[in-house]
Amino acid sequence: MNLLLEALAWLLSPERLEGSDSLPRAVLVHLAYTFAAVAIAAAVAVPAGWAIGHTGRGREIAVGLAGAARAIPSFGLILLLVLLLGVTNKPEAALIAFVLLAIPSILAGAYAGLEAVDRATIDAARAQGMTGWQVLWRVEAPLGLPLLVAGIRSAVLQVVATVTLAAYVNLGGLGFDILQGLQLRRFEQVLGGAIAVAALALLLDAVFALLQRAAVPGHLRRAGRGPASRPLVGAPA
Repeated sequence: MNLLLEALAWLLSPERLEGSDSLPRAVLVHLAYTFAAVAIAAAVAVPAGWAIGHTGRGREIAVGLAGAARAIPSFGLILLLVLLLGVTNKPEAALIAFVLLAIPSILAGAYAGLEAVDRATIDAARAQGMTGWQVLWRVEAPLGLPLLVAGIRSAVLQVVATVTLAAYVNLGGLGFDILQGLQLRRFEQVLGGAIAVAALALLLDAVFALLQRAAVPGHLRRAGRGPASRPLVGAPA
């Protein structure tokens, strides 16, 4: 209990709110890496996932890649990319690692969202004369949006936790306090940094939970149905 109180006191101390290593600055750096990685991953994974879900082809490959990505150690991947790209490109190396870790969840959410759409709904849209693109944009994408948001939510949580490792290659963020605390044997600082990372993750999870609920079409939400409640096949836990 004393360590917890000391950690909270360190975390809320006035010196943590000012300076180049302040808590607000560390949070901004952490969020910058997180959202940059997720945005780039979404730009790659969403079109690929929608193509898989719309055509029904390539799903086995996507599931296999997602499973393989889960086996990659995050820290080892960051160090490997830093060595390959050089120490002068550490931010780029870390960002690439975060993108690779975010892609599987978003990819799974994208194709699972389209697969969850009732085939009768798609057949009805085609019967009305809709083209393949119209079915995708007007029917499948809107109805599959909740599961896509769920995939992005999963990716954000995974990346926000992994960005903590960026401190090991001197890139800052909330992981810097944890690493520095370990080196100085200041365990209240280690715990304070861990609390900050956990609080940020919980906040982001709450925000994306609301977005996921808002993504469910109103008539499905009122009926208590919709793809938002279905599991993501192949998405990292």
